[in-house]
Amino acid sequence: MQLDHLAVVCADLTGGVDYVQQSLGVALQPGGQHARYGTHNWLLSLGPGEYLEVIAPDPAAPVPAFPRWFGLDRTTAPRLGNWIARVPDLGTARAATSQDIGEIVDLRRGDLQWRIAVPPDGSLPLNGAFPTLIEWQGTAPHPSARLTDRQVRLVRLDISHPAASTLVDMIGKPMADPRIRFHPGPLGLQAIFSTPSGERHLS
Repeated sequence: MQLDHLAVVCADLTGGVDYVQQSLGVALQPGGQHARYGTHNWLLSLGPGEYLEVIAPDPAAPVPAFPRWFGLDRTTAPRLGNWIARVPDLGTARAATSQDIGEIVDLRRGDLQWRIAVPPDGSLPLNGAFPTLIEWQGTAPHPSARLTDRQVRLVRLDISHPAASTLVDMIGKPMADPRIRFHPGPLGLQAIFSTPSGERHLS
């Protein structure tokens, strides 16, 4: 399990992009559409193998017949709502965790091909405290390789949850990423970044 990307969720993509650009002081760039879930995104490189996405319902797309992923049907103001970890085999990872992470969905956009775990009700595992798991497939470069490097890097991701010790057992040991820290307390995610204009925070 390895950190892949962070997701800022919002009801309106323009508002979400403005929120991130003002918070971090750098420009994002257009991503694309997700036809299955009726969403679209903008992206920011966080260095090799990592990126940040701002994701929202796409008003130009048909409303899906099932809940959108990432809890977007219940999201309003922009917030750091989710973190996504990649695994080499999603089926194996899903079977190995005691957390219900949802159904495995196969997706494709252009030359990008991936599998991702999505709960049927569109919610986030443990309200975003547990990562969404993704498995990239095929030979296409990782999305981060397609993005302009704005020299923004994740310094730390703080995850607060009432059952923080349980999360450490479920996530911390297999992931072993010192930037990701779990704290007991009310549910919440906060990321700290180094940027060309200094340290910036996003929550």
